[in-house]
Amino acid sequence: QVRLVESGGGLVQAGDSLRLSCAASGRTFSRSVMGWFRQAPGKEREFVASISWSGGTTNYADSVRRRFLVSRDYTKNMLYLQMNSLKPEDTAVYYCAADWSGAPRPSDFAGAYDYWGQGTQVTVSS
Repeated sequence: QVRLVESGGGLVQAGDSLRLSCAASGRTFSRSVMGWFRQAPGKEREFVASISWSGGTTNYADSVRRRFLVSRDYTKNMLYLQMNSLKPEDTAVYYCAADWSGAPRPSDFAGAYDYWGQGTQVTVSS
């Protein structure tokens, strides 16, 4: 049974940093493309970042590029999202997602991901 469990969210001030974690279990982590998405109140879920199975390719939404960094630890089956210089508009529930279809590169399309975590709330105050 596949499980993705996010953690690390919280309430911070603008300009602060947070690191989100996603623990993956149930399938071979090293064969998954992983992604981070977020959903703010009243808005649709949007792409944040993704990383290939090898870790060699990463993609970012324009709104977070150069502020966020996605990474993975194969020894711990963990996915991370380091978020720096946080802004109030980053406030959302953040979800990690996994794609085990064998895609050669990470996608920014939510429909490409088969498994999702329950989400972790990030709130950035101004």
